[in-house]
Amino acid sequence: MGNLYQQIANEIITQINTGLYQVGDKLPGVRAASLQRGVSPATIVAAYDMLANGRYIELRPRSGCYVSSPIHPDFLAPAISQPAMTPRNVVGQELVLQLAQQSQKAGVINLGAAVPDVSILPTLAIEKSIVKAARLERLRVCSYEFPPGNLELRRLIAKRMAQLGCNITYEDIVITNGCQEALLLTLKAITKPGDTIAIESPTYYGLLQIIENLGLKAIEIPTDSEQGISLEALQLACEHFPIKACLVVSNFSNPMGASLSDQQKKALVSLCKKARIRLIEDDIYGDLGFNSQRPSVCSRFDDKVIYCSSFSKSLAPGLRVGWVASKQLASTIEQLKFMSNSALPTIVQVAVADILASGKYERHLRAVRSKLAKSMHEMIVAIERYFPAETRITQPQGGFILWVELPLAGVKGKKFDSFNIALQALNENIAITPGKLFSAAQKYQHCLRLSSGGDWTPRKEKALKRLGELIKDELKAHS
Repeated sequence: MGNLYQQIANEIITQINTGLYQVGDKLPGVRAASLQRGVSPATIVAAYDMLANGRYIELRPRSGCYVSSPIHPDFLAPAISQPAMTPRNVVGQELVLQLAQQSQKAGVINLGAAVPDVSILPTLAIEKSIVKAARLERLRVCSYEFPPGNLELRRLIAKRMAQLGCNITYEDIVITNGCQEALLLTLKAITKPGDTIAIESPTYYGLLQIIENLGLKAIEIPTDSEQGISLEALQLACEHFPIKACLVVSNFSNPMGASLSDQQKKALVSLCKKARIRLIEDDIYGDLGFNSQRPSVCSRFDDKVIYCSSFSKSLAPGLRVGWVASKQLASTIEQLKFMSNSALPTIVQVAVADILASGKYERHLRAVRSKLAKSMHEMIVAIERYFPAETRITQPQGGFILWVELPLAGVKGKKFDSFNIALQALNENIAITPGKLFSAAQKYQHCLRLSSGGDWTPRKEKALKRLGELIKDELKAHS
């Protein structure tokens, strides 16, 4: 059987590489494949196991075998970041709104925003749930839904978190206007102006805006694109600076795409507990892993972890439904939420609760994961094809964010800045996000963030090709 199962596995690898099977496609079942090939089921099982071990396919219990997003071993990942670990004020975030407004103009191909394309959202299911809420709950949805938010929605979120091993009840949950407000209210609850917050580097610019708005200082911790935040560096920072809290994106982080392993999550929780600093977990991308097994969360290891998330990336950004889950802070967050904007739209909360209760959300996730994996694969292939040699790129196994590090060998004279490339690209209706927005000190000027959040199209391919040309021209001008 040895040579035969290897031969079958190699044939399937060839079919994957030539595009006969694409990311997310389901392979024939064991019985069907054994009949097609005239071999024993055991031979097919061995071939599929070989493919799974090589990460060509994913075995999903009670579902079958699916083609995985391939790893690109010859395409180097960015090295671990090396920020200056000194608390500092956040600067330069006024550029974010300018770029965001420009990228929303008609005709712009948005390769930079960390949002899923409308084409892959369950718009029909959302429409039906909103209409149902308006029809069956017409009086209720016209009234205020004061904090902590819709009871049924909080119960359903608590149930999902319990399935992740978290010791959380609906009473510990406060509904917010997306994850960004969840983070804002959390930091308001536990800090005062001048306090220092440890963050990943690079980190999401929305977090930097919050830190700037609250008058806090950020200390950037070295972060690896695969392993996530450096626990050794965080430990060192805790020993030298009065850090009030540490905020991490635990799964498929923005912009690096990194995920902490279970062992790292447990160690991070232990480190923060020992150092007596509050750990805030942003898990907004956790439901979007390419594998069927949903990654764990830090919150399962300690109920003192403050958990923030939303449905903006996984269901629809326009719904603006997020939440904070915390046994210790729920009542404080509830008060802050009420003082901030009184309430959230009732109809949206009722509709999201219906989507969760009906199973539509899980069905959407099963469909969208393979689409995101395929789209990310196509973007990585296009970057390899069109960008300069020695470009480095992350290899996330979930979400839709890619971090690109451009080669600076031979660059001299005027300082290279991907912000200039972003402006040139906007003039040609292509939106990207320059790297310096992801650092309190405006580091990473040779980097940029791209988003592959939707179906890959010829228009996106053409835009990425043009972007590669602009990058090569800019690098040549500095050589």
